[in-house]
Amino acid sequence: MIRARVVVASNRAAAGTYRDTSGPLLVAGLRDLGCAVEEEPVVVPDGDPVGDALLAARADGIDVVLTSGGTGISPTDRTPEVTRAVLDYEIPGIAEAIRAHSRAAVPAAALSRGLAGVLDRMLVVNLPGSTGGARDGLAVLGPILVHAVDQLRGGDHPR
Repeated sequence: MIRARVVVASNRAAAGTYRDTSGPLLVAGLRDLGCAVEEEPVVVPDGDPVGDALLAARADGIDVVLTSGGTGISPTDRTPEVTRAVLDYEIPGIAEAIRAHSRAAVPAAALSRGLAGVLDRMLVVNLPGSTGGARDGLAVLGPILVHAVDQLRGGDHPR
């Protein structure tokens, strides 16, 4: 069983002035993919609290964390920088695939700076804060998630 968590990076949602809609969509999508998601999205302000949430997920033995929000180019969007600071290494192909999947319908998807990588043996993927971005991320991750987690757990390539 893959244990997953969703972290929403939103200053407005963390302050209670905005109701996030992408986080619940990601929780439902991960459950549809067969993941165990034990809690509703963790909502934190963008910036250092995102890194703290990633480290807490690692300590809790989570296999996959999807973040939502904070990947754009506004001055307050800091999720990629904070994520990069805690990762052991990046997996650029995942983030590139998500942007490519989204770009045909939403040209502004090219502005997303989200990244993907590994913290210890935990897969971390930054997604845009929109519901469309969440759906696109799930569409790309669906076919590769089980294999990626198996590889991070030390599995061999299927023959």
